[in-house]
Amino acid sequence: MTQLKSESTASVEFQVKWSSEHAAHEENFYVDRVHFWRDILPDKLKKALLESPPGEWASAELRPGEGVEALSSARLKELKPAQVNEKALGRPVHGGRFYPRGILKDVGGVFPQNRAPFRIQSINENKLIADFNHPLAGKDLSLKARIAGGISNKEERGGSCLAVEDILGVGPGMQVRANGCATDFFYPGAFNREDEAADAVFYDQPRMVNHIDSQAMEVVSGLYGRLLKDGMDVLDLMASWNSHIPAELNLKSVHGLGMNQEELESNRRLNGFTVQDLNENPRLPFDDNSFDAIICTVSVEYLTKPVEVFKEAARVLRPGGVFALTFSNRWFPPKAIDVWKEAHDFERMGLVLEYFLQSEAFKDLQTYSMQGLPRPDDDKYADQLYCSDPVYGVWGQKA
Repeated sequence: MTQLKSESTASVEFQVKWSSEHAAHEENFYVDRVHFWRDILPDKLKKALLESPPGEWASAELRPGEGVEALSSARLKELKPAQVNEKALGRPVHGGRFYPRGILKDVGGVFPQNRAPFRIQSINENKLIADFNHPLAGKDLSLKARIAGGISNKEERGGSCLAVEDILGVGPGMQVRANGCATDFFYPGAFNREDEAADAVFYDQPRMVNHIDSQAMEVVSGLYGRLLKDGMDVLDLMASWNSHIPAELNLKSVHGLGMNQEELESNRRLNGFTVQDLNENPRLPFDDNSFDAIICTVSVEYLTKPVEVFKEAARVLRPGGVFALTFSNRWFPPKAIDVWKEAHDFERMGLVLEYFLQSEAFKDLQTYSMQGLPRPDDDKYADQLYCSDPVYGVWGQKA
């Protein structure tokens, strides 16, 4: 195997763990062609990576201000609500949410084309507090990295420079509340949909298709493999023809609840199934304490009564049972709720966290993200998109 040197390039998988008031968080990033001479990584982490065999994790603890810019009160701006160009945005703004800076008027250093996010910490009819800090500013970050392959010692100079803040990108940190206050996701019309016709009509015809690429499906399956154990009774909520459960798991039972009978009949993982529209009737047709775990894959964005469903999930879970939801950035637009389509990817994790918190029935909440993995060569979008579909997960245990 090629020896990694200080001038090498290699594909690197990064993992960042951090915590907030209500949850623990894990962000994963696959970065192709990290350059160890040019790119700016913490010295301790770079040294450990250069000395470690490929595949072995190296780690570094980053204090506030080391991974991303330090938290600064100078980046909090008091504005007037009239300085928000809601017409350009196309919708009203809400407290706790993130928006592109370009919608702000008469703010120094901000121009209409600026897509960098800012957060509305609070807003009333007279005053708006805009937060320009990085969403992870002020957080302790636990950073890990390992060589994932693609080592090259070909000499290379010049080019762009990558730093930890670039790896974190735009998104991590957006999934938590601002100052502990509930994010305003539940505004009038938030759960409206483009197609308000009966869901039974839309889902009448089976769709035997994969909604995410095969690499993303492996990530989802791996995450469920972390959370599910042999001998469990599992409910696959909003199920289809594939449950994404690892084949090696020896579960006691898997029951599917979904919208299309033909899809459910084609799911070989299921021991039984129920056809039910949760938007019409969120009451789950199971006794209390029936399941050890509930999974919901790429479907939470269609729920119009999510808090009721989350309360029901807690009711049918056994004590300590886990409710895990995974999703990506692909969905059926006519049936996805409006607030989902308006939100940033990481805000969507915040929305699902808010469902958990509003239900008041879960503890030990966690979020998960995976971005940047190469898209499989045989994927139909491989010639258009380099990266695999991102995967996001949120889960908690019955309190």
